Amino acid sequence: MDASAQALISLRHVGKSFKDGEVRALEDITFDVRPGEFVSLVGPSGCGKTTLLRLINGLIEPDEGQVRVMGAPPQPGPDLAMVFQSARLMPWRTVAGNIEFALALRGLGRKERAERTLALLGAVGLRDFAKAYPHELSGGMQQRVGLARALAVEPKVLLMDEPFAALDAMTREVLRKELLQMWSSRRMAIVFVTHDIDEAILLSQRIVLLRPRPGRVDEIIDVDLNDNRWENDPRTLPAFARMREHLWQRVRDMAQGGVELEELAGAFPK
Repeated sequence: MDASAQALISLRHVGKSFKDGEVRALEDITFDVRPGEFVSLVGPSGCGKTTLLRLINGLIEPDEGQVRVMGAPPQPGPDLAMVFQSARLMPWRTVAGNIEFALALRGLGRKERAERTLALLGAVGLRDFAKAYPHELSGGMQQRVGLARALAVEPKVLLMDEPFAALDAMTREVLRKELLQMWSSRRMAIVFVTHDIDEAILLSQRIVLLRPRPGRVDEIIDVDLNDNRWENDPRTLPAFARMREHLWQRVRDMAQGGVELEELAGAFPK
């Protein structure tokens, strides 16, 4: 059987250009994401990571090749949820109201919406802030609400575009653990864009390393670490260090003039 037939997300020889073909963003992209799989997209600036998310979400269409989600051309809907670098909450709604709005779009009744909202807020540690407004929350708390809202509709695919990049180190650490626990219990497929190679290894089952200008698949790496990573931190393991060094070397090899390296260098010693 064709491997793509077993995939939840399938990209085959995908190409995408902008500005009437003047800017080539992606070229010959081929990979799959299986049901329940956590896949990270990593690479220097200009490799098309966010463009790939937009293609998977159906916000744009490829110029060449084929994108399929659950066997059909992708289109925005409840089975596809997205979390951005900023939470993008509705400022006029409370924390609970932001989540209930997503549930209302699924046709849930008022009582069920309220019950599920409180359960989700409990899962992200914000049950006591249900009546607060977004401006009353820290950036990390807003991202928790954004994550809870995305999970509220129980999507089959969760797309995440550098959701923790703007947060401080301690908040990032907490949210990574919460994300891993939620993914482990719900097992939706996650496609996660990050510039942080340590973060990609820590969270993912597979990493798609992309080359820039135009974006192409350089390598797809299986991350063979323990499944309960929120309890047993794998960053002290030799396997983690080897994978980290391998990815760093690949990025170093492909970087041009050091410009792209700067965005990925923070996780590495000099």
